[in-house]
Amino acid sequence: MGSGSSGNGYFVSDGHTQILLEAGIKFDKVQKALDFKTRKVSACFITHNHLDHAKYTEDYLKHGLTCYTTAGTSQALGLQHHRLKTIEYKKVVRIGSLRILPFETQHDVAEPCGFLIQSDNGSKLLFATDTYYIRYRFKGITHMLLEVNHDYDYMMERVESGALHKALANRIMKSHLNLENAINYLQASDLSQLKEIHLIHISKDNGLRNRFKDEIQKVTGVPVKIAGG
Repeated sequence: MGSGSSGNGYFVSDGHTQILLEAGIKFDKVQKALDFKTRKVSACFITHNHLDHAKYTEDYLKHGLTCYTTAGTSQALGLQHHRLKTIEYKKVVRIGSLRILPFETQHDVAEPCGFLIQSDNGSKLLFATDTYYIRYRFKGITHMLLEVNHDYDYMMERVESGALHKALANRIMKSHLNLENAINYLQASDLSQLKEIHLIHISKDNGLRNRFKDEIQKVTGVPVKIAGG
């Protein structure tokens, strides 16, 4: 429903249970995207408190959606609500036919996380965004929603040309996954069951969408799609 600095929101279903990932999209846009069938959505899982991922959390809660995130994210958002649930790293949350495992990511906020989402049907989705490094390897992943935010060399060219401030470039490098690190992660991972990858959170200015797609397809040998187009 949205991917990038303007707002992030993803709909996930195994055919039995429906959840949302991130609350960075206005609820009315979510309703339209889901043909106004949001009552079928069981929960929303949020990775961290930056507004492009969590701006509309309170609105989601008011519309009856149970939201799950870490204590660090809840505190940073300053929200308290009976539908706002706390999750912990490496502790599975069961939602219908889905088991959601939060894991630690590397970002410039308190307690950011990614999610490994496993269905009773055997499919396994890795969701990793806003992290410059993924420390965990998971076996048997069938699907990925994977951030490939920027190309390091291209971004440095923009710094040298004056198109990008060096301080901002440094912040991006320390908080978002670049193409090189994504490829290294994929090469070190078990891809034997992988069926497809969706690339998310590509930088508008520092990302080369078509190159990212081609490079990731070469490494994985599976269909690669770009969120939002």
